[in-house]
Amino acid sequence: MPPPSWRPPGYPVGRPDFEPPPAWARPSPSMPAPSTAPFGMTSFDRPAAPVSTGPRRGTLVVVAIVIALVAGAIGAVAGTYGTLRFADPVAGEPAPPINDNLGDKEKAFPKPENVATVAEAMLQSVVQIKVSSKAGKATGSGFVIRDDGHIVTNNHVIAMAATDGSITVGFDNGEEAPAKIVGRSPSYDLAVIRVTGVDNLHPVALGDSDGVIVGEPVVAIGSPLGLAGTVTSGIVSARNRPVTAGGEGENSFINALQTDAAINPGNSGGPLVNLRAEVIGVNSAIATLGQDPGAEEEQAQGNIGLGFAIPINQARRTADQIIKNGYAVYPVMGATVDVRFDGPGARVVEVTPGSAAAEAGLRTGDIVTVIDGHKVTGADDLIVQIRSHVPGQRVSLTYKRSGKEDRVTVTLGEQRG
Repeated sequence: MPPPSWRPPGYPVGRPDFEPPPAWARPSPSMPAPSTAPFGMTSFDRPAAPVSTGPRRGTLVVVAIVIALVAGAIGAVAGTYGTLRFADPVAGEPAPPINDNLGDKEKAFPKPENVATVAEAMLQSVVQIKVSSKAGKATGSGFVIRDDGHIVTNNHVIAMAATDGSITVGFDNGEEAPAKIVGRSPSYDLAVIRVTGVDNLHPVALGDSDGVIVGEPVVAIGSPLGLAGTVTSGIVSARNRPVTAGGEGENSFINALQTDAAINPGNSGGPLVNLRAEVIGVNSAIATLGQDPGAEEEQAQGNIGLGFAIPINQARRTADQIIKNGYAVYPVMGATVDVRFDGPGARVVEVTPGSAAAEAGLRTGDIVTVIDGHKVTGADDLIVQIRSHVPGQRVSLTYKRSGKEDRVTVTLGEQRG
């Protein structure tokens, strides 16, 4: 299908790398779980403002597409501004290499295998996560990253249990165990939970998401609609999709991998795996076809071949921080950009006095057009690019002011979240 010719109000124009989707939905803590439905088979809150996309010829109906988090309970939140915090300008540099003790390299195959072989190897490492709290119930997925019981999942899967409630982890052998939250990162929609007293855990092998190739085969494993141990396959459809998720007073910004492997509500937190049985991403969101008011909401939340995963290189940095410190950090700068600006570029609407942004000379009205050689298509894209770096890393920003172009280099600070 050719690229849609219509874009929602405020959506950046000329985005060859992304058509839309808009912000994901968040789980709805107010949604009661129907007592007559199996766990994980609940209905979903309708996204707040479906965004229309698709060809428009005369009076043809426009298909609505929205992005939804793929946990068992869904809602919607949208933001107006994205906040960036700048640090002192210096020179650009690459991110430091990953150095952790997560995963088990020995579990990777020496060469690509078929889907059945990958599924057999992975199923013992993938878990179903059931969450129950006063706000309701949710279900999702996760995978073991250390043999001492640490498990990675999405923050939105377990968020409702952060203040009250319980988390239960189910394994492929039928065993269940209670879990506790080690820490979570709303900024990246990631969380680490831990089970104790469970023997013979099987950590996954972790791959390199920076080396993922568009078109390579992948396998998604999880518990869609509460159906534990479900395996689907497809390819990596695209890389570097700027996907945003609203909630908890701030948005998650993810430079996502896109896949056509079937992902549905309940797949959240499960692994996206290559044919060497290496996890390359954490399944987190789906694009869905919006429905007219009154339509069955499950229809609006089903898979249409557009799924999004958090790259594993980002996920393992965040998980390692959580395990070591109990919290995660993300890179920040020091200004505010307007998500309503029609692009290309991201327009600065506020610079904090005394901040590094101010010291670097950025002002209200400046339009950031390039970050480290990447053309910025809009506010969300800029924030996603910032979040794909690490605190302390130096980045180069090109900006326009009154039609003139200039460049500054900044060192990213850090903030918990």
